[in-house]
Amino acid sequence: MRGPRGLRTAFLALICVQALHSLEEYAGRLWEVFPPARAVSGLISGDLERGFVTFNLLLVAFGVWCWLFPVRRGWASAVPLAWLWVAIELVNGIGHPAWSIVQGGYTPGLATALVLLPLALLVASRLVARPMTHVGR
Repeated sequence: MRGPRGLRTAFLALICVQALHSLEEYAGRLWEVFPPARAVSGLISGDLERGFVTFNLLLVAFGVWCWLFPVRRGWASAVPLAWLWVAIELVNGIGHPAWSIVQGGYTPGLATALVLLPLALLVASRLVARPMTHVGR
């Protein structure tokens, strides 16, 4: 995983695990037990389950778009978009375990959050290791 391909591969892995993370949260009905998820879901639909699914589908679709176009093709926007994803997944990777500690047990999204954290750090290390001008060929 060196150079541009390493970044592209790590970023794709991050997006794939985010899709699994969304599924784990859905299975655990996160919108019912986590007030921020309830709030975001409610902004999208009065049916919180539908709002949750819609938000997560859009999030993962955005991640796939980021990988297919800016990241894979080496657009200048790839670097800030990849950093955005690093930030999102660091929040997931730290927030879910912290929430589980406070709750005293498993909370929806914990298992995959423990994979998102090292992947986010891997993507960050790839971004730091390469020139900031582009991620392309």
